Amino acid sequence: MKIVTTPMCQEVLRLADVQDFAVMKYIDSADADIAVVLSETNTSKKSIKLKLNTFSQIDDSIRLISETFGTKPLVSTVKDHDILDSVVEDVNSKVKVKVYSKFLGDIVEDLGFTVVRGYEDVKGTGKEDIEKETYNFLVYPDYMENKIEDEIKLMGERAVKIPSHGNTSPNPIERAKLRYSILEKRLCTKL
Repeated sequence: MKIVTTPMCQEVLRLADVQDFAVMKYIDSADADIAVVLSETNTSKKSIKLKLNTFSQIDDSIRLISETFGTKPLVSTVKDHDILDSVVEDVNSKVKVKVYSKFLGDIVEDLGFTVVRGYEDVKGTGKEDIEKETYNFLVYPDYMENKIEDEIKLMGERAVKIPSHGNTSPNPIERAKLRYSILEKRLCTKL
């Protein structure tokens, strides 16, 4: 079976101990039987779509690939951060975070914060929401900075920019470590 994947997913195949696959940025032009891609990737090929935003999603994806291709994973878990204790999780759950991306919402929820609106609201409501105090922080991907610049200015230090796929390591574990680190430093220390 010919397998093709993108640079963003190749580490998952490696960790699932899949030995033979091609890595291509544009997989639709590849001669392959199946493609392994990010969940948001559109392709005409038969594909396995992976979510690689949180450590648990990465673990689940490694297991899925291993089960699909009949391999034994090289790791049992990639979780790199401690599980939040119930006290911290309780405090975090009271903090409302507006996110402008589904992938960031996954991470913010994994850290125990309450996600409010955001990723379906690409225009942003800005001042009105802040004045009503409907959320404590704003978390947005770097590619949205120009679209919501007024809201970012209004939030000041409570606005947190997170690098998107194109501006981080293609390795999902390194990406997750970076994003979690930024959010933990910016959100958890302000409580």
